[in-house]
Amino acid sequence: MSYYISNKISASTFSEAIEKTTAALKEQGFGVLTTIDMKATLKAKIDKDIEPYTILGACNPKFASQALDAENNIGVFLPCNVLVKQTKNGFEAVAVDPAASMMAIPNPELITFADEVKRMLSDAIKTLS
Repeated sequence: MSYYISNKISASTFSEAIEKTTAALKEQGFGVLTTIDMKATLKAKIDKDIEPYTILGACNPKFASQALDAENNIGVFLPCNVLVKQTKNGFEAVAVDPAASMMAIPNPELITFADEVKRMLSDAIKTLS
């Protein structure tokens, strides 16, 4: 079992790749709570240059609430991280597989909606190519 879901992004700029990914997530009921620009952060903190690489913290409030009700410490896994990165051949979106993450928690109640969140993230990611 893989721990992520990925797909190429049909975009001509990195900004467009982020916009398309954010819009695809929104279509599936996710909002982006956080945006971490790893390229800028690593440059500022340790003077390291990398290709554009941004982490979007995506959250679906309905499922986040259900997860908190089922497992109070689930917040260590929230929000769902979705990467947007530049590759040699363009851009790629990579989302965490929440079903794989939930396997670390001995609470079968989480599996039901983790599978649904995985489906929704997959549906968002597959629209990007």
